[in-house]
Amino acid sequence: MILVNVAAAAGFAGALAAAIAGPARGPAIAGLAAALGIRAAAGWATQRLAARRARAATSAVRRRVAGAILARGRGDPSTLGERIAAAVDEVEALEGYFGRYAPAALEARLAPPLIAAAAALASPVAAAILIVTLIPFGAAMALAGGAAAVESRRQFEALARLSGLFVDRVRALPAILAFQAEAAETGRVAAASADVARRTLGVLRIAFVSSAALEFFAALSVALVAVYCGFSLLGLLPFPAPETLDFRRAFFALALAPEFYAPMRRLAGAYHEKQLGEAAAARLAPLADGPLPATPATPALSDPPGIRLEGATLRFGELAIGPIDTTLPAGGLIALTGPTGSGKSTLMAAILGLAPLAAGAIRVGDLPCGADAAHLAAWAGQQPVFLPGTILDNLQAAAPGITREAAFRMATAVGLGPALAARPGGLDTVLDERGSGLSGGERRRLALARALLKPAPLLMLDEPTADLDPAAEAEIVALIREAAGRRTVIVATHSPALAAAADWVVALA
Repeated sequence: MILVNVAAAAGFAGALAAAIAGPARGPAIAGLAAALGIRAAAGWATQRLAARRARAATSAVRRRVAGAILARGRGDPSTLGERIAAAVDEVEALEGYFGRYAPAALEARLAPPLIAAAAALASPVAAAILIVTLIPFGAAMALAGGAAAVESRRQFEALARLSGLFVDRVRALPAILAFQAEAAETGRVAAASADVARRTLGVLRIAFVSSAALEFFAALSVALVAVYCGFSLLGLLPFPAPETLDFRRAFFALALAPEFYAPMRRLAGAYHEKQLGEAAAARLAPLADGPLPATPATPALSDPPGIRLEGATLRFGELAIGPIDTTLPAGGLIALTGPTGSGKSTLMAAILGLAPLAAGAIRVGDLPCGADAAHLAAWAGQQPVFLPGTILDNLQAAAPGITREAAFRMATAVGLGPALAARPGGLDTVLDERGSGLSGGERRRLALARALLKPAPLLMLDEPTADLDPAAEAEIVALIREAAGRRTVIVATHSPALAAAADWVVALA
């Protein structure tokens, strides 16, 4: 497309010179219209191709970044807001780099030499003027680029801090309101916003100064060509010229002079995208350059794992849990009991690799605790989180390909039948991530149904019978007892009925 555009630009300049200087203006005007049409089509095709490549590149980077973020453990020091900013804002900055700067940079490398060569056919001196004036133009771009790179990195760092602060404060809004800390937190967000605004103005200030310098040198180059061509036609050059110009050749060279700098102007206009893209790429490199987490194979249900805790110790400040040395046998129902704060939920998280060990080791079957072990497990916590979507969507997420009828049977088995019947949408009732619209007991039942549907050999349930009346609790205990015949089931519970149904009980003090 670059070659087509350059050829059309040369054709336009030639047709314009012919239309002004020649007697046959009809063919020249037709040539002008054809050249304009070709250039418009080439520009449209170039933009479409660049946009398509930019979307493909940013989508690939976003997949890698999102996968790396999801694979990070609980010990990741970055905040949720900073990770969201990386996956959204910083990846989005790459679209401008691939969609605007990269095509402009390629055009700036190829088009000016070709246009200078076309201009040299009419006036080698004019072509030499164009090439020589590239030196200060390039120097100005290099100086501006170095300063803009530093400011862009600082802007991204400030924006990431603001995103992390804002998202985390929104999540903690109930606590902020409860402790009447609105003024203090508003001040922190305002200070972070002012920092982003100040750094953004710094980037824009450099962009304005650099654009002014580049426009000056581009206008100076065109002016020098115009002065040379005009004085040459008038015979007023103060030096002997190695060529003799007529009006058509002089006008052709002069018409090509703006075209020589047009790609450089477009590059200068997209240079800010380069700095933003490179700053974002530097921040994303630890995530985007790493290997994608492997998609685990669906584990076989016929092989429930045993769990070995070897001096496992968890430490949170001055609170220590452990060391724990025990073996939880494969298959059957294992109950973790103990008073609140004894570490039941934390121990379950450690088995899944979601809580760091201070000492010792935990093995799930032949695997150390961690991401691989977590993929072997189905989990239902005390405060379940749901996919924004319907109840059916949440059930099918646990077992892709399950039919609507099978999902309804499982929902009915955990006691959600009356809740579904009372709602017009039934399984199509829409939930947000907190399960709004369901009671606490209904949310626990839905989380249990989702965990039971997942074909995993390890089932981990945290207080699955809380908020249930005795009759409903008995039904859930029977359902969990039935599941324990096919997999290893670990429950953290205060319920005497559920503990009595267990094959093994581990009491934490």
